[in-house]
Amino acid sequence: MSFPQWSCFFLGLVLIASGPVRAGVTDQEAKLEEVLNVLTGSSLEGIPVGLLESAQGIAIIPSVVKVGLVVGGRYGKGLLSVRRPTGEWSRPLFISLSGGNVGWQLGAQSVDVVLLLPSRRLVDVLVASGLAMGGDALVVPGVTVEADPEEPQEEIYTYSIGPGPVAGIDLKGTRLQVEKDDNHGYYQQQLKSEQVLDDDTVNLPDSAIRLKTLLKEMTGMKP
Repeated sequence: MSFPQWSCFFLGLVLIASGPVRAGVTDQEAKLEEVLNVLTGSSLEGIPVGLLESAQGIAIIPSVVKVGLVVGGRYGKGLLSVRRPTGEWSRPLFISLSGGNVGWQLGAQSVDVVLLLPSRRLVDVLVASGLAMGGDALVVPGVTVEADPEEPQEEIYTYSIGPGPVAGIDLKGTRLQVEKDDNHGYYQQQLKSEQVLDDDTVNLPDSAIRLKTLLKEMTGMKP
């Protein structure tokens, strides 16, 4: 199969995994609803409470597709929210995860992914130029036991979540980047990523309020 054929095949798998979009609902609204469904339909009990409470950013990417023969890849779109100085969570910033690694087996797999970012510095790198997982930041398949709170870390913990137990997932070789068109479509105005995350004058849609409230309940309010 030629490269263009593989590209079409891969795109088809992504669209299938994403599911149908209801009439009258924008792609961005549908994605945010998908994120809310992931969070309300899954348990994060396997993620140490300390990591959730100290996280400065949390990304939720539903239906990340993995496909590959010799060279594999992952792709998915989702949302990032960061912890504000007050402790509350920011408006959602639309992002994507893409890229891959070598040696995955033939086949496709869809999984919901949660990433915990330990510092605003890593968020700033993502916003400025994209975040290379394993390059710009050490990425670790998420632990399910508490780390030593006295030992400072700058590791992004990555988890797959679903109906079953929370599990770590290896995302080395992938890249997180901002989806400007999706942010424009959702907020209905051209905004810089920093405005989405930090400007209190930006429009706050009802679905974004629901996400902020849910993240507050799940992670606590710790500045």
